[in-house]
Amino acid sequence: MQTLILTLHIIVCVLLVILVLLQAGKEGMGVIFGGGNSSVFGSSGAGGILAKLTALMALIFVITSLSYTYVSSTRPEGESVILTTIEDTPTAAPAPPAPAAPAAPKAE
Repeated sequence: MQTLILTLHIIVCVLLVILVLLQAGKEGMGVIFGGGNSSVFGSSGAGGILAKLTALMALIFVITSLSYTYVSSTRPEGESVILTTIEDTPTAAPAPPAPAAPAAPKAE
């Protein structure tokens, strides 16, 4: 199930990028600061098929993001990755201290 959702999510991401890049831009920096003669949806209306497809892909993107997060985060009760990792690692006995070398007599 995770693979299916993730594959659909990647396809939607690529399509969303393509759809955003295909849309026509506005006429310059004046539009950013409120310049120009435009209505609520701009001078060209509410948009064509590209705007509707972009909105649909954005909706599918959000749905696949949330569903993948939900599917990948559900775990059975009592199962913990950290605890199973700690239990699987062998405990090593402490190494015995190295014997001290005898002190060499001082030559006088």
